[in-house]
Amino acid sequence: MRYQPDPSSVIAAEIAFNRLAQEKGQWTAFRATAADDAVMFVPQRVLAKDWLKKQADPPKSVTWSPAIVYVSCDGNLAASTGNWTRPDGSAGYFTTIWRRDKKGAWKWVLDHGDTLAEPRPAPDALTGKVATCRRGPRPDGPPSKDAPPPPDESLLWSADVEPGNARRVTVRMWTGQEYETVIDDRVKAR
Repeated sequence: MRYQPDPSSVIAAEIAFNRLAQEKGQWTAFRATAADDAVMFVPQRVLAKDWLKKQADPPKSVTWSPAIVYVSCDGNLAASTGNWTRPDGSAGYFTTIWRRDKKGAWKWVLDHGDTLAEPRPAPDALTGKVATCRRGPRPDGPPSKDAPPPPDESLLWSADVEPGNARRVTVRMWTGQEYETVIDDRVKAR
């Protein structure tokens, strides 16, 4: 299904995710908002649902806030990135990849981040950007009513893990001329 590419809906999902963590518990919120195939790094790559079902909520959750959101042209995929803070005052950044489920709700499919010596500067306002549509009209005419839409491919992401659990998460957005790398997170081996 095609949705409006609405960055504000992703910002709202991210804010609701953080609020749920504060009210019900950090891992409870992660479990409630994860897609069935979601992955995260602890520091190795794991299937989130399997790892999360064994986790008890900490007494106090990390807090986070998105700074910028990127959305695919068809409104089905998004990436958000921003800062987080632990209860002990340590800080870092996160990147979350979001995908709409069958009911149209945003569910995260990748959650990743790392600590920083100093938080990234907070923006004056949250920003949302929409990718340029990658695919034009179908050359063979419109699809049948029952056919799923073709993949949009205007927003692409990858998460590569190297020896020692070093990883790189990238998000690329179609500009109409080329793919621009909009997120390029690198985490050193530990």
